[in-house]
Amino acid sequence: MEFLKDTLIVYGRIVTILPLLLLVTLFMGKRSIGELPIFDFLVILTLGSVVGADIADPKIEHIHTATAIIGIAILQKVISYLNLRFRKIGNALTFEPTIVIIDGVLMVNNLRKIRYSLDNILQMLREKEVFDISIIKLGIIEANGKISVYKHANQSPVIRDDLGLEMNRDNMPYPIIIEGEIDYETLIELGTNVSWLMEQLNNKGINDVEEIFFASLTKDLKLHLSPLNDETPQYIKH
Repeated sequence: MEFLKDTLIVYGRIVTILPLLLLVTLFMGKRSIGELPIFDFLVILTLGSVVGADIADPKIEHIHTATAIIGIAILQKVISYLNLRFRKIGNALTFEPTIVIIDGVLMVNNLRKIRYSLDNILQMLREKEVFDISIIKLGIIEANGKISVYKHANQSPVIRDDLGLEMNRDNMPYPIIIEGEIDYETLIELGTNVSWLMEQLNNKGINDVEEIFFASLTKDLKLHLSPLNDETPQYIKH
């Protein structure tokens, strides 16, 4: 009998608390469910914890949960206003954008400071349909963790079909060095070898492959290097 009572209480709380949570979310606005800055992320986590505990534990006073939800929503609204009104408060409650690519070169120290791996960056670039790092003039990890890319001026979105030009053969770059490790199989598939690669590196004043963080090569043997150096500012301002 007690179990049935507790079950009915839980179901009753689900029916009552979710509409309240919906109203509170609408009150907080699109910002709270969009880019999710740090504070808003914490607000969502807290709301989830409060609502979850209320639904799962019938012994918790329901009115206290409702009061907590409303209080959290008001706090979030106040912080949002302060972020807009006072720039310093907004900057203190979020991350600064971080430069990760300049002129096709990966900023290794910056990547390590924000704990992003090379694979993370390459995946994010592919999601933006960027397969060649060399075309990027500036790449920035924004406060929300996403990457923004500014390409070199000569990179145009116009496709060859628009201009009636013939298609050249595949010039997509393939990774051949990742964090100082050579991908021998890819080198062979591209019709070259380690001797050729080391000769190219020596011509650029690089004597050790471990000095290279990332390198790519096209089928027409166009080599792009991103060495292990980083003397750029870590952050840029909002």
